[in-house]
Amino acid sequence: MGLITGLFAFLYHLPQIYKWLLKPYYVVSFLMTVAFLVVRKAPGLCEHLASDREDGNSCDFDWREVEILMFLSAIVMMKNRRATFVMTCKPPLYMGPEYIKYFSDKTIDEELQRDSRVTWIVEFYANWSSDCQSFAPIFANLSLKYNCAGLRFGKVDIGRYGEVSQRYKVSTSPLSKQLPSLLLFQGGREVMRRPMVDNKGRAVSWTFNEENIIREFNLNEVFQKSKKLNKKQNSSPTEEGSDELQQECQEVEEPTESKKDQ
Repeated sequence: MGLITGLFAFLYHLPQIYKWLLKPYYVVSFLMTVAFLVVRKAPGLCEHLASDREDGNSCDFDWREVEILMFLSAIVMMKNRRATFVMTCKPPLYMGPEYIKYFSDKTIDEELQRDSRVTWIVEFYANWSSDCQSFAPIFANLSLKYNCAGLRFGKVDIGRYGEVSQRYKVSTSPLSKQLPSLLLFQGGREVMRRPMVDNKGRAVSWTFNEENIIREFNLNEVFQKSKKLNKKQNSSPTEEGSDELQQECQEVEEPTESKKDQ
């Protein structure tokens, strides 16, 4: 009975699986994986390939190629034990809508301390990290829902700006499991971060999903306070340096227009 249920579930989700797999980078990954095997075994092509086999058969693998394939398979299995033996290309970086300010090593400190009334949620990431790539759409969606004058979202590539990594004590080592890291700043100072780091410098396990971030960072409460701050600012005389707080906050259910600052 369980086998039949699993079969029906597979058939039900089969169109979604095809839609997920038929993406350029998965197609290219598959072609890269089987290209050499096909060429080595294809009649008419394999005869023109060099071979170190004693029998001179160029349409079969020689001992060097067998060793290389075994070595590559061992590396892939060690790197990702759950993955099948496929040489995959990295998925493309997220290029969808977002309301995020991108910092550099020269702008992050100035921006965080410019206005003490603004709360910042900053993601420390690296482009080479697959976890950061998977988290990018989630963080972008949160920025569309919650970004307003008193609550801003930012990102900084610490794989590129190593000084920022050291300054804010976010390790880029894969062993530390600190990528991505979300830091909450209020009044220009760090209030909290996720994941937390233990005494050995390793990140405490934490799931980066939208529900956890909203709950842990109290986004609904911070958003409501930002709206009240904006209303008070609009009803009071304009002060120097308060231009950014004149932007009207949007409701949580209504995403704002994408605004990506490089």
